[in-house]
Amino acid sequence: MPHQWIDLTALWLTVRLAAVTTLILLVLGTIISAWIVFTRSRLRAVVEAVCALPLLLPPTVLGFYLLVLLGPQTAPGRLLTHIVGHPLAFTFWGLVIGSVIYSLPFAVQPLVAGFQSVDPALREQAALLGAGRIRILREVLLPLSKRSVLTAVTLVFAHTVGEFGVVLMVGGDIPGATRTLSIAIYDQVQDFSYAQANHTSILLLVVATIALVATYWRAPHRELTHV
Repeated sequence: MPHQWIDLTALWLTVRLAAVTTLILLVLGTIISAWIVFTRSRLRAVVEAVCALPLLLPPTVLGFYLLVLLGPQTAPGRLLTHIVGHPLAFTFWGLVIGSVIYSLPFAVQPLVAGFQSVDPALREQAALLGAGRIRILREVLLPLSKRSVLTAVTLVFAHTVGEFGVVLMVGGDIPGATRTLSIAIYDQVQDFSYAQANHTSILLLVVATIALVATYWRAPHRELTHV
């Protein structure tokens, strides 16, 4: 029986994972970025460092600790198991948690750069008129940072599509459940299916290239200096 040109099940799973991760990080990243821009707390540097940590931390290290954290031997793992009825490791939602943490810098850094590029005088005027931080975020920062929001969405989606180490550690290699395109490539190479691996790799290469071109095309240089 001839091989499919590409693993459609893995493709659909990867798109789902990237879409869910992007939606979550669009909300979470906006909240964190707004706090970083508004706050004068000394914890700001710590929060920024933690958000940037996945850029430097090896994916296998992050995946290992997530696997332990989601397991039944830890209090958070037992709590999550009690809530959802089963351990989250080696499940789709386990992949989502890993992907959200691993792609967090690609949401936070463009958004922080975009929010900081807005003239502080506009925020001050809005505050003087009685607007709270949520309203300033909704009616001033976000409308004036559309390019940064699009940059964050594009980078998070593309980065999640290409993940390997974290998803392999947290989700394993379960067909139809946790096998993403990047893991499918690994399996195809292990099986010496180089033609099929080439097809899948070309798809990921095209996605990454389109994402980068779209990002640099839309966003001014200053919005990408922190990415």
